[in-house]
Amino acid sequence: MKVALTIAGSDSGGGAGIQADLRTFAAHGVHGASAITAVTAQNTVAVVDTVALEPRMVTAQIEAVASDIPVAAVKTGMLANRAIVEAVAEAVARRRLPHLVVDPVMVAKSGDRLLDAAAEGAYAERLLPLAEVVTPNLAEAEALLGRRVRSLEEMAEAARALLERGPRAVVVKGGHLAGEPVDVFFDGRRMEELWAPRIPTRNTHGTGCTFSAAIAARLALDQELLEAVQGAKHYLTEAIRGAYALGKGAGPVDHFARAK
Repeated sequence: MKVALTIAGSDSGGGAGIQADLRTFAAHGVHGASAITAVTAQNTVAVVDTVALEPRMVTAQIEAVASDIPVAAVKTGMLANRAIVEAVAEAVARRRLPHLVVDPVMVAKSGDRLLDAAAEGAYAERLLPLAEVVTPNLAEAEALLGRRVRSLEEMAEAARALLERGPRAVVVKGGHLAGEPVDVFFDGRRMEELWAPRIPTRNTHGTGCTFSAAIAARLALDQELLEAVQGAKHYLTEAIRGAYALGKGAGPVDHFARAK
């Protein structure tokens, strides 16, 4: 049984974060382990409150898992602050954890910044050089680069610039662009546009978490990187197709849509 580790925040509404990651791992037939970085009180409408864990506790969770269980891939989600970003980077490097997928959770769907400038800087300085692939959306790519990313051409330019920060590959996600959603993959050799049909639904909570977790699961299963990214995009498209209404806001995607 392959094992994937998610290092992320807990979503009390169950649509994103650790909860979405573990369901995605399970849907791929991968055992999911977790290190929780923050606890959020949230539902389909809003994030009501957030408490970040002490960095030492985040490290302790990673160490407890990695010292006993053979981790085949890792993904990061919400890391909350600079101290946690640095603690995660140190633990990943010390344990030489493989196949690190970095989902740089920096900007909320509302446009609000979730991290201060110091934490954003730590992503670029400490975490990206360890990543096999980083998966920013448009707003996160803008935060990392400090410039506009709002077209397919600018996405390709952003992918090139982010690759210079040290990851093995970059996927700039363009789901917020008008028209059919397209992501741009770049690994220094291949620049690929990954297209998918746009599914008409408001229920897209947790899509970023699900996509990065699916990449990690597929890397744990020994898929080649571009193949893992392409497969994760197809998996996410089907999960969005099966998304369901829940509560008064945006419902979650269906992580087990393919199994039905």
